Amino acid sequence: MELYELIEQSKNELVRDLQGCIRIPSVEARDSGGYPYGEQVHRCLRYMLDAAQRLGFSTHNMDEQVGWCEYGEGEEMVAVLSHLDVVPEGDGWSVPPYEGRVVDGKIYGRGAMDDKGPALCALYALKAVRDAGLPLKRRVRLIFGLNEETGSADMKYYTAHGGEVPVMGITPDGEYPVINGEKGLVTQFFAKELHQTGEIRLLELDGGTAHNIVPAQASAALACSPELAEQIAARRVGKVRCALIPDGVRVEAEGIGAHGGTPGEGENAIGRLMLFLSALPLEGDLKDAVDLLAGRLGMEYDGKSMGIAMADELSGGLTMNLGVAKLEGDTLTVKLNYRYPVTRSFGECGPQVKAAFEGAGFHETHFLHKEALYMPADSPLVSKLMKVYTGYTGRQDPPKCIGGGTYAKMIPNTLAFGPIFPGDEVREHKPDEYMELSRLMDNTKLLASAIYEMAR
Repeated sequence: MELYELIEQSKNELVRDLQGCIRIPSVEARDSGGYPYGEQVHRCLRYMLDAAQRLGFSTHNMDEQVGWCEYGEGEEMVAVLSHLDVVPEGDGWSVPPYEGRVVDGKIYGRGAMDDKGPALCALYALKAVRDAGLPLKRRVRLIFGLNEETGSADMKYYTAHGGEVPVMGITPDGEYPVINGEKGLVTQFFAKELHQTGEIRLLELDGGTAHNIVPAQASAALACSPELAEQIAARRVGKVRCALIPDGVRVEAEGIGAHGGTPGEGENAIGRLMLFLSALPLEGDLKDAVDLLAGRLGMEYDGKSMGIAMADELSGGLTMNLGVAKLEGDTLTVKLNYRYPVTRSFGECGPQVKAAFEGAGFHETHFLHKEALYMPADSPLVSKLMKVYTGYTGRQDPPKCIGGGTYAKMIPNTLAFGPIFPGDEVREHKPDEYMELSRLMDNTKLLASAIYEMAR
C-alpha cells in the first residue's frame, strides 16, 4: 500500500523529530516565563508547530493553551488529539530520561509512549495521507494539548473559546483496538495543619511525585528520644529501612512505580511507610492523619477499607492511588487519584472519601472530576476504528474499557485509539519509558488509516 510505503520512507525523520521532542522536559511548571503551563511546555508546543510547518501544514497557537495543524477542505472536521506535557521523570532510570536514546530498537525517554511518540506518529501519518493524494471530504486537525497530565485545562480553554469540535476524533493515548469506555476520574488534594504532641514528632515527610503515579519511594524523619529512636530503628519490616539521625530516626520505604490508573501493577511506598508509622506510639493530630492513611488506604488500591470498592462487567473495579504525601512546615498535604467504573457514579465514592479525610481533620484544597465515558460497540466511530485495527493486524480483539483518562472525556465524539497493543508491556509513567521503533511505525500506519477512514 502506497500509504504505508510513504510512512516507511519517513522513518528516520520521524525518529529524529521524536528525539528532539523528548529532549524538552515539558513537565508543567509555574515559572517566570509567563506561559500558562511553564516555559518548557511552551518550548515543546513551539517545537511541534515548527515541525508541522516544515512539513507544509498550516498551524495555529491558541493563546499558549493548545495548538494545532490542519490539512484539507470541507465544512466538517475530524481530529487527532495528543498531548505534549509529561509527568515528572521520577527515579529508577537506567538511561537519561530526556535524551531520546535509541537502544536495541527502542527509543527511550519520558514521553516516548505518553504521548510525544504518538503525537509525532500522527503528524507523519497526516503527511503520508497528504502525499498519497487520498481523497478527503473532511478537514483533518491535529490538536496538540499541553495540560493532559494535570487536569486538561487546555481542552476546557479550547472549547470555552470557540475551538471547533470534531464530528469524529481519536486520541492516541490509550490502547488498541479502541477504547470505548473510560472510568470516571477523580483527583482530590487534602491538607491538614499538624499541632503535634507526644513523644514522637514528624519533622519531614516526602513521598511521591504526582497524584497519578504510584510512588516508588517515601521517607519520614521523626524526632524522639535516643532510646525510642533505637527501638524504632531495630524494627525489621520488609522494604522499610531505618537509620538513626541526631534528633531521632529516619524511615525510608521502597515501593514499585506504576501508572495511577493501574496501581495493582505497583507497590505504594507511601502506604508502606504509613503502615510502619501506624505501629508507633503517635498522638494527637499526627496519629489521626497516619491512622487514616494507613487504615483506610495503606497499600490497598481498590477502595475497600475506604468503603467504596465497586466494579462492573464493562470496566472492572474502582482503583485508588495515594500519589503524594508531603510535610511543608506544619502542613501535611495528600494527593489522591481514583477511578470508578463506567456504569457507576461519583456520588458512590467521592463524598465518602471527602468525609473520611474531613473526619481526620483534613480539608480539601483541590478537586477535579471527569465523568465516565462510554460509547457502544456498534456506534459509527467504534466500527470505523475496529475496521482499521482488524484490517491492519488481522486480530479480532473486542473494544475495551480502561481506567486511564484521556482527552476523549474532554472533547465530544472522540475515543482513544492506541498506542499500546494487546500483550505489550505498559511503560508509560514508569522509569525507562520507551517505544519500540517497530511500534512507532505500526502506530503511524494505523493512525494514517484511521485519519483516512474518518475523513473520507
